[in-house]
Amino acid sequence: MEDKEAVKRAEQSVLGAALINSETVPGIAAQLNAGSFEVPAHGLIWEAIADQHAAGKPIDAVTIASRLADEGNLKKIGGGPYLHDLLDAVPTAANAGYYASIVAEAAKRREVKVVAARLNQFAELTGERLDAILDRSRTALDNISPGGTDWPDPIPLDNHGDLPSFPTVVLPEWVERTVVGVAEATQTPADLAGAMALAAISTALQGTIKVKVRQGWTEPVVVFVCVALPAGNRKSSVFDAMVRHPLAAVENDLAEEIRPRIIEAATEADVLHRAAEAARIAAAKSGGEVDAMNNAKAAALAAEEITVPVEPRLFADDVTPEIVKTLMARHRGAMAVLSDEGGLFQTIAGRYSGVPDLDVFLKGHAGGSIRVERKTSGSEHIESAALTIGLSPQPPVLRDAAAVPMFEERGFLARFLWAMPASRVGSRNPDPEPVPEPVEREYARRIAALTHAAHMTGEPTVLKLTPAATARVAELEKEREPRLAPGGEWAPILSWASKWTGAVVRIAALLHLAEHGYVGRYEPIEADTIDAAAIIGHYYAEHALAVWAYMGATADAAPAGLLLDWLKVNAEPGMKLRDIYRGVRGRVCLGTAEKVRAALAVLEDHGYIRQLPAPAGKPGRPSPRYDFHPNVKRGPGGSA
Repeated sequence: MEDKEAVKRAEQSVLGAALINSETVPGIAAQLNAGSFEVPAHGLIWEAIADQHAAGKPIDAVTIASRLADEGNLKKIGGGPYLHDLLDAVPTAANAGYYASIVAEAAKRREVKVVAARLNQFAELTGERLDAILDRSRTALDNISPGGTDWPDPIPLDNHGDLPSFPTVVLPEWVERTVVGVAEATQTPADLAGAMALAAISTALQGTIKVKVRQGWTEPVVVFVCVALPAGNRKSSVFDAMVRHPLAAVENDLAEEIRPRIIEAATEADVLHRAAEAARIAAAKSGGEVDAMNNAKAAALAAEEITVPVEPRLFADDVTPEIVKTLMARHRGAMAVLSDEGGLFQTIAGRYSGVPDLDVFLKGHAGGSIRVERKTSGSEHIESAALTIGLSPQPPVLRDAAAVPMFEERGFLARFLWAMPASRVGSRNPDPEPVPEPVEREYARRIAALTHAAHMTGEPTVLKLTPAATARVAELEKEREPRLAPGGEWAPILSWASKWTGAVVRIAALLHLAEHGYVGRYEPIEADTIDAAAIIGHYYAEHALAVWAYMGATADAAPAGLLLDWLKVNAEPGMKLRDIYRGVRGRVCLGTAEKVRAALAVLEDHGYIRQLPAPAGKPGRPSPRYDFHPNVKRGPGGSA
C-alpha cells in the first residue's frame, strides 16, 4: 500500500529543493506538473515556482510568497511560514530528481486507481456491447503513460519573461499619434512602428547632424533598428505607413525639383564632350601644333568640370555591401537600408561573395570615412559616412545572424537597437480603426520638412547639449557602469551595452529634431530630452538581453537554439543521434558530434527532448534515440 506520509515528504522535498536551487526546476518539470502533487497546496506552490522560472524571475521563499499573495493563494498553502518549513524539509537540492521520481510514480499510481474504477464502471454497463466496452477500456489504459513520459510545458531557452512595450508616450506628439495609430490599424505591436519612426527620422536627416557630448566624444545621428516578428504580422503595412510611403513621396518631390538641373547639366556635358572630342581630333590632324593642342586640352578640362547631378535617393531595400557603398558615394555619404525582411544579414554574411563584408556598415554607423574604388571611374572618398538601417526579420534569422563569423566579434550585432515583441496574431481586432487622415498627413508633412531642410544643408551641423543634459549623460554613464561588471545585469550583452549611452544620445537627437524641426539644430538638447531617450534606451536594453539570449550570441544556448529550430522541422519520434548529427553537420555552432550532444543535453534539461532507453538484447553500442515534446514535432515542412 502506498505510504501517503512518505509521498507528502517527497513532495515537500521537491518543493524545498526548487526553492533552494532554481537550477533544479527544469529537471523537476520534466517529470512533474501541478497535477502530479497529491497535496493541493503543493500543486499551487509548484505552479508558482514553474511560472516564476519561466518568466526568468528569482525563485526563493520571499518571491514565491509574494506571487502567491498576489494570486490570492498564500493562505491556501498555509502562509509564508510553510514555505520556510519546506526549506527545512530538505538539507540539499542534490536529490531533487530522486524525490521527483517518487512523486511522479505516486501520481501514476493514483491515475491507475482512477482508471481501475472507470473500468469497473464500464464492466457494469450491461446495455453496451462487450467489444465496445473492451475498446473503451483499452483506450483508458493506453492513456496511462508510464512514469515520466507525459510532457509538461518546456522551459523556454530564451528565458526572459515578459518584455516591455515600446514607450510611445515619450515620443513627440506627432510621432506618437502616428505610431499608436498605425499599430492599432494594423493590429501589430507598437514596437515595430516605433522603431521604424526612429529609422524614418534618421533617414530624413541624411547624416547632416552630429551630437557633441563632450570633448572627444561625438555621435553621428543615425540608428540601426531591428524588430523580430514572425510571419503574418503585417510588417509590410507598417513599413509602408512609417517609412516607404512618406520617404518615397519626398524622394519624388526632390527628384522633380532637381530634374531641370539634371537635364541642363547633362546637355551641357554632352555638348562639351563632343567639342572636346572634335578638338582632340583636330589636334591629332595638326601634327601637334601648339594652339591646336592647347585647344584640345582646354576643351577636355571644360568637359570634365561639368558635374551632372544625380536624382536624390534616400533608401534602398535589397542591396549588397558594394551597392551600399556606391549609393552612399553618389548621395553625399548618406543612405538608408529599410526592409521588412532580414535578407540583409545573409547578404552581408557573403550570400553572393562567400566572404562577410562589414566595413561599410560598421563605418556607416560610426560616421567613419570610406574610399570607394571603381574599375571604370576611379575612386571616390566619403569623408563621413552616415547609414541608417531598419529591418524586421522573422526571429530565426537572428540566430542565423549570430552564428555568422565576425558579426559579434567586430561589433556589428552590438550596433543594433533590437526588439522582439510579442505577436498579436490570434488576438487581433478584425475591425480596427484606420489611421486618421490628419495624423497621416501631419506625419508625412513633418518627415518631408525634415528631409527637404537636410537636403539643402551642406556641412553637417554639430548639436550641443545644455549643461544639465551633459550632466545627465554623465549620470547615465555612472549608472551603467556597475551593470557591465562580471555578474552585472548587462554583462551578458557587454558589447551592446558598451554603446548604450551613445545610442541614448542619438535617440535624444532624433527626439529633439522631431520636436523642434530642422531649425532645432541651432538649439542645444535639453536634459528632459535625454531622460526621454533614456526611457527608450532602457526599453531596448531589456529587449537586447532577450534577443542575445535567443540568439545565444554570448551563451551556450546558441547551439541548442539552432538545433531546436532544425528539430522543429525535421524531428521524428525515436530519431537517432547519428541522424540528427548528419542533418546538422556543417552548420556553424553544430559542427561536431560533441557540440550536438551538448546542445541535446541543454534541450533535455529544458524539457524539449528525452533520451529513450536503449533496446534490450541488442549487441554493440547503439546510437542514442530521442523522443520530442509535441511542440517540437511539427514534421517536415514545418517552420521553426
